[in-house]
Amino acid sequence: MLNGGSSSGKSGIARCLQAVLPRPWLTLGTDTLVDAMPASLQTSDGGIEFAPDGEVVVGPQFRTLEAAWIEGVAAMARAGARVVVDEVFLGGTASQQRWQNALRGLEVLWVGVRCDRAVAAGREVARGDRTLGMAASQADVVHRGVVYDLEVDTTRTEAMECARAIAARVG
Repeated sequence: MLNGGSSSGKSGIARCLQAVLPRPWLTLGTDTLVDAMPASLQTSDGGIEFAPDGEVVVGPQFRTLEAAWIEGVAAMARAGARVVVDEVFLGGTASQQRWQNALRGLEVLWVGVRCDRAVAAGREVARGDRTLGMAASQADVVHRGVVYDLEVDTTRTEAMECARAIAARVG
């Protein structure tokens, strides 16, 4: 489980993990969930809203679909798929608890992916596919109260080096 703010480097680490881990791993993330949702949920109070300042607000319809998605990812893992989850714990501890409940009984490595907010904001601008301000608004809040087995920092460390550190801890 990779948790970090927008543009912190989680997706790059996930791709590198797929390259360095000895067996095949699926990569799924919060972007996978959002991309699978109908566009109408990105324009309604009940769905997910990306505010002009980068704040992300989620409503009850989003939470219902998210809960089903989390259970689906857990079911895939229980069925034998190895999964790297690229997540953004907007709710900090509460977000981690939702995943812990679904993943109970499974072996999980909880990894915090940190990045200096200014560096993440620069990546956000370079990407061009994010609402400006998301990286800065999420840099700290996603880690609030979250307990990790391992933390990596992509501010000055390449994704491959982070992936190797994570892979060394994966059984």
